[in-house]
Amino acid sequence: MTFTRFALSGALAALIAVPAVAEDWRGWNIHPEGYPNTVALESFAKDVAEKTDGRIEPTVYNNATLGDQPDAIEQVRNGGLDFANFNMGPMGEIVPATNVLSLPFIFRDVEQMHTVMDGEIGQRFSDALSEAGLVALSWFDSGSRSFYNTKHPIKTPADMDGLKFRVMSNELYVNMVDDLGGNATPMAYGEVYQSLKTGVIDGAENNYPSFESSNHYEVAKYYSITNHLIIPECICVSTATWDATSEEDKAIVTQAAVDAAVLQRELWAKREMESRAKVEAAGVEINEVEDPKAFQDAMAPVYAGFLEANPDLEPLVKDIQATE
Repeated sequence: MTFTRFALSGALAALIAVPAVAEDWRGWNIHPEGYPNTVALESFAKDVAEKTDGRIEPTVYNNATLGDQPDAIEQVRNGGLDFANFNMGPMGEIVPATNVLSLPFIFRDVEQMHTVMDGEIGQRFSDALSEAGLVALSWFDSGSRSFYNTKHPIKTPADMDGLKFRVMSNELYVNMVDDLGGNATPMAYGEVYQSLKTGVIDGAENNYPSFESSNHYEVAKYYSITNHLIIPECICVSTATWDATSEEDKAIVTQAAVDAAVLQRELWAKREMESRAKVEAAGVEINEVEDPKAFQDAMAPVYAGFLEANPDLEPLVKDIQATE
């Protein structure tokens, strides 16, 4: 039997070519549906899928269903997850430079934080993260954090004496609360509500949207505006995932992340006002600290200890403080 050999034309070959397999990206998010970060991340995922013509198909898993942040950080670093929205607070144990962002009162206000993170200083943090297996594409807002508790309003540091406050897992936060007279208790975010309800802890610290969306306001009826922490968050991609992405798609993903950050900041500002109104309507007593300098001055040992242990980071601290 004789077989006829022939070459396929370019057009015919293209028609029967095996299509490229889409890359399914798995993304971690600690927040619930409808939260500003969640909406922005889902917008990011949609943009990436559409603009890469389906070459990348990201899916966002909300409510920390894939683990708490410390676990998720490791999963992104080792390529088990492809992207995430991370708060820089717990990042310090892995990327020491990011501890600068956790220094109490390092930023004067949220607007200054945006200026810092969107500029050259923000790139320095991105470079430090990349060395740990994380590619920071854009920076989200997370507002300013204040103390809330089940006992009484906090007007001066003395009002914190003896109270047990949940903090994120970072020595800086432990020192911050201890130097203010409280007792710091590192704890997973998902354990806070029950711990407040049962008296395991007396309080915690966070922003209005988190205080409201976590339902902590149901059991902690005193919210005292100290604005002691303004910590940016990132959309971070695994270095392993990033290195396997084409230059064309990297540009698309980066732009989608920047657009998502713009959206998140707009939604965040709106949500802050809505969350404050909701908790006030539920009977939460809100007081603004009249003398924030008393709290700021109490942080002198925190700064001294930090700079003694990290003298190479002092220029970074000074550059942030000098940014208008």
